[in-house]
Amino acid sequence: MNITYLGHASLHIEANGKYLVVDPFISANPLASNIQLDELKADYILLTHAHQDHVLDVESIAEHTGATIICNAEMSYYYDAKGLKTIGMNTGGKIEVDGIKVKSTIAFHTSSFADDTYGGNPNGYVIECCDKKFYIAGDTALTQEMKLIPETIGKLELAILPIGDHFTMGIEDAIFASDFVQCNKVLGYHYDTFPPIKIDHEKAKEAFQSKGKELILLEIGSSLSI
Repeated sequence: MNITYLGHASLHIEANGKYLVVDPFISANPLASNIQLDELKADYILLTHAHQDHVLDVESIAEHTGATIICNAEMSYYYDAKGLKTIGMNTGGKIEVDGIKVKSTIAFHTSSFADDTYGGNPNGYVIECCDKKFYIAGDTALTQEMKLIPETIGKLELAILPIGDHFTMGIEDAIFASDFVQCNKVLGYHYDTFPPIKIDHEKAKEAFQSKGKELILLEIGSSLSI
């Protein structure tokens, strides 16, 4: 599996010959100006919650690719009404599409669309494909429920955690989260986009390293493989 960082909390995942775009907030993010929205390949769009900095480009991508939106039930109703293809889930559920398993997990946050439509409960996801698993936490606080992930799902190759603080976990809590999910390889996201979530990259990496962990901070448009 190949994961490309598209800025903020947006990801482009290639797995089993299919493409997933996660929480697309690209066109209004000046830090992601090198990403060409109309060139993104997408079979599925995976959404953690309804805030504008996670769903801004959903409709544009869905319309030009024909991608199916995977999200919670309430968000699926919202996009169904716009004539888009959806698969609605809820917390704790699992689906399989094209050999890719998607497990919905608990996230502690809020969720509403820009027009104030209720966005349902926020979620994270565990993605499993080709005998590899990784966790996308979504926007969340540190939660005890994270401890259930390795107990019920198994060993993770990567944890993708928010680290910007203010609206989500910060560095300190993300280190605890990596303990909870028993994964010492962490891809940080949800940082630097807005002034309240700017971080010191070197200090963040050093904080993880001091606990025997690796924090990966990708340049926007760069990728890693698991």
